[in-house]
Amino acid sequence: MLDVQSLIKAVEKADSAQGLLDAVEDLAAVKSAAAIPTLVKVLGFNNPGAAVAAVEGLVNIGEPAVPYILDNLDDYNYGARAWSIRALAGIGDPMALDLLLRAVNGDFSQSVRRAAARGLGNILWHKLPPQEVLSKQQIVLEALLLATEDGEWVVRYAAIVGLQGLYVSLQGSHRLVESVLGSVPKAIENIEAQRLRPAGENFEHLTAQILHKLQNLQVSDVEISVRARALWALKNLINEKG
Repeated sequence: MLDVQSLIKAVEKADSAQGLLDAVEDLAAVKSAAAIPTLVKVLGFNNPGAAVAAVEGLVNIGEPAVPYILDNLDDYNYGARAWSIRALAGIGDPMALDLLLRAVNGDFSQSVRRAAARGLGNILWHKLPPQEVLSKQQIVLEALLLATEDGEWVVRYAAIVGLQGLYVSLQGSHRLVESVLGSVPKAIENIEAQRLRPAGENFEHLTAQILHKLQNLQVSDVEISVRARALWALKNLINEKG
């Protein structure tokens, strides 16, 4: 197998679209942190296939790629920015949460807003301090609910995907609270219940908001693809809940 530096040079020397794609795929496959700068650079090239391969490579590298992506976000090339957001969305690290929240309703590019909406449903909440999770999830819910009113149907569609992912995360958080309540000794059960029960009720309130929004979207959105996606999400979440 070629070393990482040789693979990086192959990307830099590629002189055709197919050659670049092949070189990026080879570099992404090694899952090396040393490849991060080159993979991020590829996101700005006018080669969608290579960008997809670079995003996949960055997602596979995971958390180590996040700081570099955040520090090198392209404010002028919205295509590169959208690919970067897609990579961050796929990784799901909470370090990117503030950026995703700003992008989902604030970026002028629909591709950026769409990627951010999907990413907000893919946050790895266990990486945050437990006391911060619920408040952050509330903020994410508000952002996604607003995104369901976006003027571009692809963003509304992505917001539904994000809401579905958030619902699953909220259900997991709720089950965790219930398991804690079920495992504490009787002597402190009442104390723990007083501390954790409000959190459980808040989780239920947030999930109810998601279901209500999906129920509305499945009949009210003007785009049939959005209505169908809302219905599909609703059926899956109800089945999971049951």
